[in-house]
Amino acid sequence: MRGIIRSFAAGLAIAATALAAQAQGNLETRDVHIAVGGKAAFYYLPLTVAEQLGYFKDEGLNVKISDFKGGSAALRAVVGGSADVVSGAYEHTINLQSKKQYFQAFALQGRLPQIVLGVATSKMANFHSFKDLKGMKIGVTAPGSSTNNLVKQLLAKAGLDPDRSVSIVGVGTGATAVAAIKSGEIDALSNVDPVMTKLEREGAIKIVADTRTLKGTKDIWGAPLPAGCLYASREFIQRNPNTVQALTNAIVRADKWIAKASATDVIKVVPEAYLLGDRALYMFTFDNVKEAISPDGVISDAGATATLAAMRNFVPSVKAANINLSNTYTNEFATKANAKYK
Repeated sequence: MRGIIRSFAAGLAIAATALAAQAQGNLETRDVHIAVGGKAAFYYLPLTVAEQLGYFKDEGLNVKISDFKGGSAALRAVVGGSADVVSGAYEHTINLQSKKQYFQAFALQGRLPQIVLGVATSKMANFHSFKDLKGMKIGVTAPGSSTNNLVKQLLAKAGLDPDRSVSIVGVGTGATAVAAIKSGEIDALSNVDPVMTKLEREGAIKIVADTRTLKGTKDIWGAPLPAGCLYASREFIQRNPNTVQALTNAIVRADKWIAKASATDVIKVVPEAYLLGDRALYMFTFDNVKEAISPDGVISDAGATATLAAMRNFVPSVKAANINLSNTYTNEFATKANAKYK
């Protein structure tokens, strides 16, 4: 009996090796460098799951992930040529096109932005509407990031100048963001979970805008917006379609795993440092944001249209440009990935 089991196990191992070899043989490049801004955030949970559960390796890829303080910093790494692919906000592809730089999103991680704006509890006595943000120091993951863009949208809706009404301070994610609000370095914070839930539960902030839910996102942006995704230059995608397909397969597989996972499942997968010293808080937060994570990696056409409409309110270059949305994203690879991983 043991011999049969050993033979069966050996057969599985050989089959897995053969599949990996076949996948690798079809790839234009096996080595891919992904830049991300704030990897520990739930915003990028599918990336971490794909990495930790070996999904990239299953596709024949050798993926290196470099973590930066914010999405705009990760983007600069790819534009500068030191990384191949960005794990970042979809909206950057629109902004880049307005500057004649052509990047395309191909695998969605988040179907809602998951960004939260919280005002320091000590400042709430004078806060009654978004007009009262004027003059504040507001922390974001990095200037120019999607957390910064949420602030700009709220300022524009309040009739304030999005670029001159407040002071923007880059504070990253994780412990640095927590320290910035608790020390009084900033008056408000636009950031993602688990940081924002931690600060709210500790009484350090009061949440005044929340895009972790469909309702909260519609209240601010008017529609659900695609958020975290993998995107790269159109040139990279055209040169490496099989590699891009392999990346998409891994992310879609991770999306589907998360859709079925419990908080207990997730906490067994992510690195201990992601928990910010509070396992119960992390599990609670996962249940809060699960709705915002894409179940299938597909970018909504309506969401892309709504993103462009919103950005025209506060990004002058986008307002002035003739944006071709079909060049900012593609669902070709996600469709194939969903057929493979049903």
